[in-house]
Amino acid sequence: MTTIEAIQKRHSVRRYTGQSVENAVLEALQAEVAACNVESGMNTRLVIDDPETLNGFLAKRMFPGAKNYIVLVGNESASLEEKAGYFGERIVLKAQQLRLNTCWAAMLSKKAYAAKLGKDESIAIIIPFGYGVTPGVSRKTKPMEALCKTDGDMPDWFRSGMEAAMLAPTARNQQKFLFTLQGGKVKAESTGGSLSKIDLGIVKYHFEIGAGAENFTWADT
Repeated sequence: MTTIEAIQKRHSVRRYTGQSVENAVLEALQAEVAACNVESGMNTRLVIDDPETLNGFLAKRMFPGAKNYIVLVGNESASLEEKAGYFGERIVLKAQQLRLNTCWAAMLSKKAYAAKLGKDESIAIIIPFGYGVTPGVSRKTKPMEALCKTDGDMPDWFRSGMEAAMLAPTARNQQKFLFTLQGGKVKAESTGGSLSKIDLGIVKYHFEIGAGAENFTWADT
């Protein structure tokens, strides 16, 4: 499964079978986490076969059967949430390629991990993963013209990037982002909403995969 195919097939899954994940699959996912940590400077980690860590009422109600989690951790900074969205989605799509299911879970309590954090570290968000009871379902999306602007005809690579960005998971499916192509550069910005920085990181990763990072330069980098 290519990354584009993973983008197309991946949907949020909240109910899990409780089936253990095979060692070879976990090793492949851990390798992706390690690579992301090197590139991002974060300290993301996997928590495996630990249904009791997040066993509060909300977790049991929202994610029955879940016992594995990706915990996005990094030093506290203004860029942490966007970075967590970008690299977290990269890990999520690797999980999809490994036939695992996932769900971004902003409302789960992070207190259980507090003692495991280093000085100045913070948890950005938690992502349950495992084998879903179902593969999830597609969500409605806003029209492309509501999510982007160009200063001329839309290049094919930009359209492909937008098609991938429109499939990105966002908080409550709010899709509050805007991509602008001007002067050959692409600007991505949030238009508000909850978890806006995490959402921005997620949609930027999708756009890069769809457009091809070699085809454009970010305006803000």
